[in-house]
Parts: sequence; structure tokens; C-alpha cells
Amino acid sequence: MKVHFFINNKDIETNQYTEVRDPGRLSEVIGEVAVGTVHHVDQAVNAAHQAYLSWRKVPLDERVSLVLQVADLLEKECSRLAEIISNQNGMLLETTKVEIGMAVSNIRNTASFAESFFKPMEIGDETSWVRLVKRPMGVIAGIVPWNAPLLLTIQKLAPCLIAGNTMVIKPSPFASMGVTLALKKAAMLFPPGVINVVTGEGDVGEALTSHPLVRKISFTGGGPTAKYIMKSAAESLKGIHFELGGNDPAIVLSDANLDKVVPDIVNGVFRRSGQFCYAIKRVFIPNTIYDEFYERMYHITNQYKIGHQLNQNATIGPVNNQQQYENIKRLVRGLKDSQANLVELGEKLEPENWENGYYLRPVIVRDIQPDHEVVTCEQFGPIIPLISYSTEEQVIQMANSTDYGLGSTIWTADEERALEIAEEIESGMTFINTAFQTPLGYKYIPFSGVKQSGIGRENSEMVFDEYVETHGTNLLKK
Repeated sequence: MKVHFFINNKDIETNQYTEVRDPGRLSEVIGEVAVGTVHHVDQAVNAAHQAYLSWRKVPLDERVSLVLQVADLLEKECSRLAEIISNQNGMLLETTKVEIGMAVSNIRNTASFAESFFKPMEIGDETSWVRLVKRPMGVIAGIVPWNAPLLLTIQKLAPCLIAGNTMVIKPSPFASMGVTLALKKAAMLFPPGVINVVTGEGDVGEALTSHPLVRKISFTGGGPTAKYIMKSAAESLKGIHFELGGNDPAIVLSDANLDKVVPDIVNGVFRRSGQFCYAIKRVFIPNTIYDEFYERMYHITNQYKIGHQLNQNATIGPVNNQQQYENIKRLVRGLKDSQANLVELGEKLEPENWENGYYLRPVIVRDIQPDHEVVTCEQFGPIIPLISYSTEEQVIQMANSTDYGLGSTIWTADEERALEIAEEIESGMTFINTAFQTPLGYKYIPFSGVKQSGIGRENSEMVFDEYVETHGTNLLKK
């Protein structure tokens, strides 16, 4: 499979393509993806700008209707796209199908907020009249990562287009095939130039973030890259929207029902092999139940089966790329030289293929100090530290002792106490007795972080604020 750029509703071929290898079978080349240049970025941005001049004038209900057709398209193409995406990014096939289902829900949720959000506000008195309207911004650059590539693209694309903007999207080199193919089909529902895709490395991203016709950059990824983008955007005072990493704490209270809590926490840690931004990355457990919690977590985690992402028997796939793989191995080596105790668990599927992919066994770390690197960093892999505490005041202080603030979880039988603690946690989101958002939460809670976990919001009605300018008109009556 050879994947080209897509600009102005046309495939654009180039003279340079890069091989794409399966992270679960590195010996297998599963496709080739075009490598972009500054010229291709300029071509895509200019196409998006020309399309914007007319797209912004399309009535809101027509824009909403077209975006809703993308949801129908994704439902129809789900199985095909899921296999392509999983084959490249290493996520289990069923996990990717759930991701695509969430993308469909996101489109429909976002569309449901449009009419009320974009309704002009008008107010007057005996001397004057005021009208406030929301206007689109122009060309938006969307830069998306590899771990949930289609969902994270849609979370930007749907509100962007409904608001009347156009978009140039740069997928991650580690998961560009499925996203690009999906966007090509989606783009054909719209006028040429409304959706454009340019694949490539960092130089493509730099050209996109510095282009004078790009009015805002919406980026999901890591903090170091976000800081670089921020500097690039400053040259022309572009808007920025960042959804960044997390070091999410799970706070277990002493009254928690461990039969229910531990399996859910394990899933919140190791789903996607720990490779999602609001994965549980630190678990705080009362001294009184620490050993019991550990034994239960050990037993459940040891039942994981690590194998190729398309193997129906696998419950954990490989990590996505060599950098993530080496970083987790480095953390494990450091732990073995420390006073902490760790165990590597789970069953290897296809052990003969183990060295042919980025496979790692889940790691639980106990008896660790709260200032150790594995506690303070965003591991982004299948490794979890368990930290003991004695008082709720202590655990709140430890949970907040981080530069991150994306998600957090609280586990208890006392819902009122959980709500009180949630008010003290420095994060954009807190989930109580669950590691994930419910459908209601996914629709209405703005997905966001504080501190170095992000700038701006995704999801909920508030997402439209990222893609509009407000224009006010003031009339003096005669």
C-alpha cells in the first residue's frame, strides 16, 4: 500500500516515500507513506486558504450536515480502517474499533452543540443595540499523535469544520496510513481544499506551524514538541491549542471495594500498553491495604497475554516505536539498581516472534519513593509504580506534586468524600470509581489539562471556543 499526500481533493505523488513497518513484526513492511517538504506544506495551506474564502460562507446547517456524513462514513469503514491503523500503531484491533466508535460519537456530540453555540446574541436599550457573532478563524493546522490517531484527528476536525474553518492535518509518522486514507474519503464529501493531509517528519511540522496563512495550531502530543511549536507560532502570533501529556494519579481510599477497584485500575493502567495521555500512571494506596492491593494487582496483571495486535488471544500488544520501547527498558534498568521492588508479568504469545517487535511485559513497581523518576515522569508504557500513604492530606499533596495536571481518579465507597477530594486535585478532569469517561462525561466534560498538560479544551460545547473569533457590532440609535 502506497499512501500519497492529499491536497485540494487530489492525491499528490512525490519522489520520496518511507517504509512503514509493523511494530509487532518489524521484519514486515506494511506500506509506504509520502515524505513531505516545505513546498507541499505551502501547497496544502494555500489550498486550504482558498477553500476557506467560500467555506466560511456555507450556512451552518449545511456544514453540520456534511460533517455528520463523516460519522456515517467512519461507521461504514470501521473494520477496514481499524486493521490498517492497528497494524501500524500496535494497538489491539478491538481497541481501535472502540476508538473509531468514539470518533463517530464525537462528531455527533459536537454537531449537537452547534446551533446553540453559534446563535448570535442580540441585546438593546433605548439608545443602542449590540450583536455578538462567532466567526471562523481561517486555516487551522492539526498535528496528531500515533496512539489514538483517528479519534484525536476527529476531535479537532469536527469542530474546526463546523465552525467554518479549513484544515491541514499532519498525522504522526508512526500512524499516518489509516488516518490519511480515512481523511481522503471524508474530504471528498466537502469542497476541494477544506481537508488536506501532508505526511512527513519534523520539517513538515515546522513549515506548517510557521506558515503565515495558518491562523491556529491544534496539537496533541508531548510537552517538548509543544514548546517548540509555541516558539514557532510566536513569530506570527498564531493561536495555539495543546492537549499534552499527563502523570495521572489514582487515589485509593481505605474503604474502597478492592474486588471492584483493582480490575478497573489495572485496565486504566495497561490498556493500550499504557500509551494514552490519561492512563493511570501513579497509584496511591493506604498503608493499611497496600499489600492486599498489590497481591490482587499482581494476580490480575499476570493474566495478560502479550502478543501481536491482530492476534485475537492477545490482551496487550507491542509498544509503538523504538523510542518508547527503549525508554521503558531504561526505566526498568534504573529500578533494578534502586531500592524499589519490581515484577515483570504476563504470558508471552508467539515467543519466537518476541525479538521481532517492540514487546514489553507489564511491570508493577512497589516500595518506591514518591520522588523517583518512574513516579514523576510520564512513562507512556506498561509500567506502574504503587506508592503508599498514611493520611488523605499527604496523598493530596503527593498527587499534586507534579508539573502535569490532565486526569485523576479517586476510588472509594464514600462518594461525598470523593467529591470533596476531587475539588483539591490539580487536574483538568477527575473520574470517580472509573478510569474512563462515561458516554455522558465524554459528551459534556471538556477534555483538558492544567499546568503543563495543555492549553485549551477539546470536546463539549467549549471546544468551539478554540476555533472561532467573536465579533461585536454596536449600533447607536438615531
